[in-house]
Amino acid sequence: MSKKIRVRFAPSPTGGLHLGGVRTVLYNYLFARQHLGDFILRIEDTDQSRFVPGAEEYIMDCLRWCGLEPDESPLTGGNYGPYRQSERKANYRAYAEKLVADGHAYYAFDTPEELEKMREDFRTTENPSPQYDHRLRQQMKNSLRLSKDEVAKLLSDGVPHVIRIKMPADQTLRFTDLIRGEVEFNTGHVDDKVLLKQDGMPTYHLAVVVDDYLMQITHAFRGEEWLPSAPVHVLLWDYLGWKDSMPQWAHLPLILKPDGNGKLSKRDGDRLGFPVFAMNWTDPKTGETTTGFRERGFLPEAFVNMLAMLGWNDGTGKEIFSLEELVQAFSLERVHKGGAKFDFEKAKWFNHEWIKAATPDRLLPDVKAVLSQQGFEANDDDYTKKVIALVKDRCTFTTDFAEQAGFFFKTPAAPDMQAVAGKWTAEKTHFFNELMNKLPASKDAAAVEQIFKDLATAHNIKVGELQLPFRLMLVGGKFGPAVFEIAAMLGAEETGKRIRQGLQALA
Repeated sequence: MSKKIRVRFAPSPTGGLHLGGVRTVLYNYLFARQHLGDFILRIEDTDQSRFVPGAEEYIMDCLRWCGLEPDESPLTGGNYGPYRQSERKANYRAYAEKLVADGHAYYAFDTPEELEKMREDFRTTENPSPQYDHRLRQQMKNSLRLSKDEVAKLLSDGVPHVIRIKMPADQTLRFTDLIRGEVEFNTGHVDDKVLLKQDGMPTYHLAVVVDDYLMQITHAFRGEEWLPSAPVHVLLWDYLGWKDSMPQWAHLPLILKPDGNGKLSKRDGDRLGFPVFAMNWTDPKTGETTTGFRERGFLPEAFVNMLAMLGWNDGTGKEIFSLEELVQAFSLERVHKGGAKFDFEKAKWFNHEWIKAATPDRLLPDVKAVLSQQGFEANDDDYTKKVIALVKDRCTFTTDFAEQAGFFFKTPAAPDMQAVAGKWTAEKTHFFNELMNKLPASKDAAAVEQIFKDLATAHNIKVGELQLPFRLMLVGGKFGPAVFEIAAMLGAEETGKRIRQGLQALA
């Protein structure tokens, strides 16, 4: 690898960023960083009919949240810009015209109605979906069938047309895929794809080849759904005289539904109740918001770790990797050929492990944001970090901190004491009245526990009978860390206030 490694992620700004797209980013990023190369973000916005306002900014925000920021992009610039295909429009026609001049492409003047008629007229049992290919191109309105004079007049009259690649009728093409090994195609099975549309914009097929060449891309990672288009791209690299510069390709396995039956989609996430987008996406046309992993309460470290393992492993059985560790360990040789089933329970496990391992300082911004959204005021960072340390092992998502820690910041409105009301006695009321007066000024859990147990002995009541009501008074429910830790964190005054509220509820 003497040439500097340059990889790219080239999304279309058409909506939310699917986790499969983020995994493509991740594998590009890891490969580039491992080889001290460049990672480029290129926006493929040539299909203006599908362009969605705000989608490009959303994509960049997603990459920023994941910690996968590109070296070159529309935002950062670089030496190979512009990085939006719509701003490179002038480049493409010259290459398309060269292909026509060299006999590798042709002008097609067919109207949408004529194309539809072709699909109807030539439909047979053997060919139920006729394509514009080597079998039918001579039946259509194009520069291969029309005379030079007819073509020249149509062009001079400004008749709308596209430029199509002329696929060979029977040629075997081979290339080596970095994941799948040698791949072989017969060109006769591929239709004459449109390269340049009527509006002068290129299709993906032409744009990806021209831009990869001009941007000196050395390796191209993309989903396996693009494999059927590979013959078109191989030929374009050859026809344009750039065969020796063609990037090495790696077609990544699909991310499958949990049952393994087909590619995972947004519809599956909606149906099964889990996110498939990196971050919240609001469709500007419908106003519908799709929840993302970030808003569901995933840490970016966990999200990236989980994605890396969807189709790759390091061969040792290790599952928890930081981004830095992934850069060191990643290899295309260990990317699976088959699709990877998405398991949301496993995704939750990754997040739980990362929350448990995270320091309170790391979690502080996320937790404060969650608490604020739920109406809790967490103004003392030192206090909040102590709370985080106490409850983080109980949280699967960062959003769980509102429930697991909210009572540290706001007195429960009305503690439900029903669970202990049936066995309540005047002696227990006396115990708690006395406990309020004996709570230590210092926030020492061991001291609270000792006073509690000594007082229980003095009143001849089992400690176990008193801990649940104490928890209900402090927390408002049957959950939370050790009850004496809670009392120590709250302090004598707030603990006393909550005991009085609990006794009033029992009364």
